[in-house]
Amino acid sequence: MRKLLVVLGALLAVHVALLFVRPRGTVEAAAATGPRVGVVFDVGGRGDKSFNDGAYLGAERAIDSLGARVQFIEPGEGSDREAGLRLLAAEGMDLVAGIGFIFTDDLTELAREYPDVPFAGVDYALQTDAAGNVVPPPPNIAALKFREEEGSFLVGALAALVGGSKKVGFVGGMDIPLIHKFEAGYRAGVRRVCPDCTVIAQYAGVTPEAFRNPGKGKELALSQYAQGVNVIFHASGSTGLGVFEAARVMGPGHYGIGVDADQHDEAPGFVLTSMVKGIDNVLFDTIRRVKEGTFRGGVFSFGLKEGGVGYVYDERNRALIPDSVRARLQALEREIVSGAIRVPSER
Repeated sequence: MRKLLVVLGALLAVHVALLFVRPRGTVEAAAATGPRVGVVFDVGGRGDKSFNDGAYLGAERAIDSLGARVQFIEPGEGSDREAGLRLLAAEGMDLVAGIGFIFTDDLTELAREYPDVPFAGVDYALQTDAAGNVVPPPPNIAALKFREEEGSFLVGALAALVGGSKKVGFVGGMDIPLIHKFEAGYRAGVRRVCPDCTVIAQYAGVTPEAFRNPGKGKELALSQYAQGVNVIFHASGSTGLGVFEAARVMGPGHYGIGVDADQHDEAPGFVLTSMVKGIDNVLFDTIRRVKEGTFRGGVFSFGLKEGGVGYVYDERNRALIPDSVRARLQALEREIVSGAIRVPSER
């Protein structure tokens, strides 16, 4: 009890936003039996138009169709993440989800402390021992991972095919292995269709703040555009909003490529496409398995084959992607799914 009171005090002191979302519409009658789910957002929080918003949409779907009762916690500071997770675990939630790789250590510790509570970690980072062997997560953690490099490969090929320049750009958020996967796949896609193209890659920083610094994103993007780049792919959370602003400043013919969710609305006419991750679908499916009693821990990987990643092609950007380029991307996707192309995940 003392530990829980300490946690509650810490949460209140840093103004953590805690929201209880009640079932609504046709699922009101199912509310009593819907799973109780706690979701703690990553750096950037709700409204990032990307990673966290995808998780929110997945939880909202679970509320509507599964009768889930969801609590969202948005940490005021990064150090509050453990406190938020602990609060939810102590309440005996049916599922506690941490959205982002940065939750890995906290989830691992709490899963051992609360072995009867199911946990889910989106982008959970697998650890290795001294011998280089992968250490499996605790059995009550579902490590939800994406093969971002596969979707990044396709948008890399797209950038090279339609950019009209031998230079393409990449802006990453925090300089870490997870974001290196995006860069590695992007580089490989560019190289596949344009061996003599150059990729200019830069990162916004080495701390989690690098994911919420639009000013830095704009600065890096303007520098790349000035060097002859016409298309920039960002994997940088809300920092990428600065990339889109730079494209607007530079004018027609300059584009950004969004990440995690369809970011067209952030800069209509200047977003070539977005490399999307099905965070919403994966979180929803995890909640569904909790409700059905089929939840299990382990490592789960989602790529092109599973529909976990992809890129946006619809009526809003179709005019920017010629039919011949679309056909080339579809052929490359089939080769990746079949295993004929093995996309690198490291730089």
